[in-house]
Amino acid sequence: MAEDSINSSKAPEPVGLYPHARKVGNLLFLSGVGPRERGSKKIPGVELDDKGNIISYDIETQCRSVFQNINYILQDAGSSWDKIVDVQVFLTNMKADFATYNRVYAEYFKDNQPCRTTIEINCLPTPIAIELKVIATI
Repeated sequence: MAEDSINSSKAPEPVGLYPHARKVGNLLFLSGVGPRERGSKKIPGVELDDKGNIISYDIETQCRSVFQNINYILQDAGSSWDKIVDVQVFLTNMKADFATYNRVYAEYFKDNQPCRTTIEINCLPTPIAIELKVIATI
C-alpha cells in the first residue's frame, strides 16, 4: 500500500514515520500539518529560547504557514484547496488564539467551506500553536 503514500517536496519533513498524505480511492487523508519550513528547524512566527522553549509566537503567521504547507501537499498529491471536505484544527491556546485563527481561516475558506472541528490540546510534538488534519478529494 506504500504506493498510495504521498510526500511533498515542498512541505516540511514529517517529525515521525508517516507520509504527508495517503490516497484511498478518490479521498486524500493528510497527516497533521504544522507551520514548520522544509529543510529547516525554523518555525514561522515562533521565537524560542536556547533550550527550545517558546518565548513568543504569532498565531496569524503560524496559520498562514500551515495553510501554505497544506496547499503544497494538496498540489503534490493532485488535489487542490477547493477540494478540501473536512478540517480538524488543533490549537494549544483556544482562548488567546481562536479569534485570530478564525479570521485567517475565513480568508482562506471563504469560497470552499468544508466541515470543521476545532479542538484545544495541551501541546503538539514541536513548539507550535496550531496543527491541521485535512481530508480532501482528488
